[in-house]
Amino acid sequence: MFVDSHCHLNFPELAGDIENVVAHMRENAVTHALCVSVTLEEFPEVLALAERYPNIYASVGIHPDSQGVKEAEPAELVRLAAHPKVVAIGETGLDYHRLTGDLEWQRERFRRHVQAARARNKPLIVHTRDAAADTIRIMREEGADRVGGVMHCFTESWETAAAALELGFYISFSGIVTFKNARALKEVARQVPLERMLIETDSPYLAPVPYRGKVNRPGYVRHVAEEVGRLRNLPSSEVARVTSANFFKLFKCQENEHQAMH
Repeated sequence: MFVDSHCHLNFPELAGDIENVVAHMRENAVTHALCVSVTLEEFPEVLALAERYPNIYASVGIHPDSQGVKEAEPAELVRLAAHPKVVAIGETGLDYHRLTGDLEWQRERFRRHVQAARARNKPLIVHTRDAAADTIRIMREEGADRVGGVMHCFTESWETAAAALELGFYISFSGIVTFKNARALKEVARQVPLERMLIETDSPYLAPVPYRGKVNRPGYVRHVAEEVGRLRNLPSSEVARVTSANFFKLFKCQENEHQAMH
């Protein structure tokens, strides 16, 4: 049984085919998924999916890349995260890859999310790209270790992973770990303690081998588990068992709290 700890089911590539996406999860033994918010404008769509399907959870947050969107004070994030199906604050963090210039607004947005997570006592979903040092610094300064969370779709160095682990965070691997040229990331996947690891698709993006370049789906998360198992000389069933248990522990939701899909 697998859990997809990060996907975007409300994005147009998947939203129009959601029944088939959920059926495909069932066919591939993916029992639960976390549908992650990237703007407040889209949050109602994310929440509606979580309310419609017992095995789908939601988060609330604003992606660091999102420009020209509604900002949120910590109090609003705290209010929206009160819903029982909202299990995390995010996706938040820093991304210096696509954007240039003065990015202090990004850092301030990230701080507000960490403050909201602490106030609501829910974990963070952190995105970092070409911004590892500032990401870890802000996590430390704002006390992100008090709530923990996950470094999602991890592609950074072992040093960054170690710093996040020290703050009580989990490390999540996506389909990127299956790519042949992701040698450094494969090494990180060998080193991260299994009890602090999650797996995800980040669908509809980053489909794993053998579906690379196609629209990604939560049902493909098993290929991430298989690659991690290969790297660590473990059966994928063991990777699935531990990462699923990690998911329910981190996000404080019980596997039997909502009817799982079998």
